[in-house]
Amino acid sequence: MAQRASTASKKSAQVSAEIIKDLHERMVRIRLFETEAGKLMEAGRLPGFLHLYVGQEAVAAGVMSALRDDDQITSTHRGHGHAVAKGVGFREMYAELYGRVTGACLGRGGSMHINDLTRGMLGANGIVGAGVPIAVGAAFAARYKGEDSVAVTFFGDGATNIGAFHEGANMAAILGLPVVFVCENNGYAEFTPQSGHMLLTDVADRAAAYGMPSVIVDGMDAVAVHRAAAEAVERARTGAGPMMIEAKTYRYFDHQGVKGLRHPYRSDEEVAEWKSRDPIDLIEARAVADGTATRPELDDVWRRTRDEIAEAIAYAEASPLPDPADLLLNVYSG
Repeated sequence: MAQRASTASKKSAQVSAEIIKDLHERMVRIRLFETEAGKLMEAGRLPGFLHLYVGQEAVAAGVMSALRDDDQITSTHRGHGHAVAKGVGFREMYAELYGRVTGACLGRGGSMHINDLTRGMLGANGIVGAGVPIAVGAAFAARYKGEDSVAVTFFGDGATNIGAFHEGANMAAILGLPVVFVCENNGYAEFTPQSGHMLLTDVADRAAAYGMPSVIVDGMDAVAVHRAAAEAVERARTGAGPMMIEAKTYRYFDHQGVKGLRHPYRSDEEVAEWKSRDPIDLIEARAVADGTATRPELDDVWRRTRDEIAEAIAYAEASPLPDPADLLLNVYSG
């Protein structure tokens, strides 16, 4: 039987000021990128669909702050936050959302397929659970090449019902691969509450079936996520095998877009309750209280990020569309 690591954030006070500032900046960058992307979509300026990450910033920031540049991640259909936190540039990301040739995927991938291999971002994915076996493969490749990089795979509660998750978890455990499984449990598989698609209260219980340790963490507390991720990443890097983190979190917007389909599956009271523990508000209050940062210093992060985003949007809008003559570029058949 796999052991369950301690939950919550009882040691979260013991982190450096540098980490607090790093977590804050990553979360602000995600929040503003997503907020502006949502506005652009609602205004009809972006094509396609957007699955926004607003509310879940503490998970991406907490995990990515524990990784090295050469560590690799796989993402989900809600992947912008992971890409931003891993260091993919605003210019490349907005250009990709606009479908422009200067985008991270040359305008071919759009929102659900952003990747940047130079940053270790192996891709967002429109198929639920599909990133799990890709991360396991990346971890296997690192082991085969004698490297000590770690692979992290992000997925939602609903993805743990998918065969690819179980196959990937089983293989990672059997082979002792350097993989960290991160379940971002926002309580809903699209519109279905967790209680409607599984009898478990804690998704982390599934790790025990594969002999894998797990931890449940407050997904609105970036420091708590960072501590759990740092432990799991170090464990994987030193050859102790995979571990699963379940981060209890929440998305503020609908499954798709800002207003979504206006299907009433969540109450206003529920959304407001989660927003009362906003992850950025929590870390800013902590930073001011312990003297890590002043309010003007925190405000400056917001200002600088807004300026960078405005420049990136202008760059994307001025970038050319792909040339139809290049339609078959980078398209392969087996």
